[in-house]
Amino acid sequence: MSATPDPAPTIRGAEFRTDLRRAGARSLAPEVLAEFTRLDLWRGAWSVLVTVGGLALTIGIALAWWTPWVVVPAIVLVALQQHALFVLAHEAAHYRLASNRQVNDWLGRLLASSAGISMCSYRVIHRLHHNHLYGVEDPDIALHGGYPRGRAYLLRKLALDLAGVTAFKTYRYFFGAPALDTRTNRAQRPLDDTSPALRAAALDDRRGVIAAQVVLMLAIPIAFGLDGLIKYLVLWLLPAATVLQAILRIRAIAEHGAPRDTASPLTAARTNVGGRFPIRLLFPHHVNYHIEHHLYPAVPHYHLPRLHARLAADGLLRDAEVRAFGATWSRVYADRTATPA
Repeated sequence: MSATPDPAPTIRGAEFRTDLRRAGARSLAPEVLAEFTRLDLWRGAWSVLVTVGGLALTIGIALAWWTPWVVVPAIVLVALQQHALFVLAHEAAHYRLASNRQVNDWLGRLLASSAGISMCSYRVIHRLHHNHLYGVEDPDIALHGGYPRGRAYLLRKLALDLAGVTAFKTYRYFFGAPALDTRTNRAQRPLDDTSPALRAAALDDRRGVIAAQVVLMLAIPIAFGLDGLIKYLVLWLLPAATVLQAILRIRAIAEHGAPRDTASPLTAARTNVGGRFPIRLLFPHHVNYHIEHHLYPAVPHYHLPRLHARLAADGLLRDAEVRAFGATWSRVYADRTATPA
């Protein structure tokens, strides 16, 4: 069952702009694009069920067999599914999770809040990334900019992620406070680029997320005792503060690190292809099709593989940054002086 209404607003200060720089006449015709932007209720719901079900199964197994041999792998698997929650919250931030705007935002806020992030605050920041890709107002430069920086730099950053050192910065970002851009020594702010309605929703959402986390921290020990609190910390907060941070960094630099050119999403973003196993682990819900997402942010995740095929057939992806993930990895951890092709 498909729903044709599009909940994405077109008013200034709330929209995600289609980025067709250098696409020219090769861009999709409106009637073709309409089919790709059509929202499907059941496919969106299935994505949510798969992620939530995977989390429930993993946590259930770990609770039933509370041994290091089960708990340690479970921590990694939970982090991978938490990342999938982030991707679904990203879908909701783009108004792509449900055709009804209220349902979309309610579901997105619920999923994001369970992972400790504010979907509405992320929407405010993420708009800047899409609408000013690699420009002075792109808030994501601090994470993926400047590559390649050498293998030692990247491995040191990943070690800090796994140690939980960078978690605070990550959650500040998802609460609407991105890191400093080293080029300008300032953090990007929405300023006049965001509608008052989005600002108000972000503030309300932040308060709701904080309240939900406080309630959880109080309710779990009351309901399940100290043992329950310890298991919550180990199986939920520990993966979020450690393994998840490394996954988010790897995905960010795979999507935008070490670009050949920043003047177009065809080269400033990257689509990662290759083996099904690493792609599904690191890029859940087809988020690996990142060029396609920047070209047409109104396309929901389940249509991205088909969109990729259509764009490739039409020649739109000629000379675009479409790489096997292994080639991407070699590129981003190359020496700073290297100029990989």
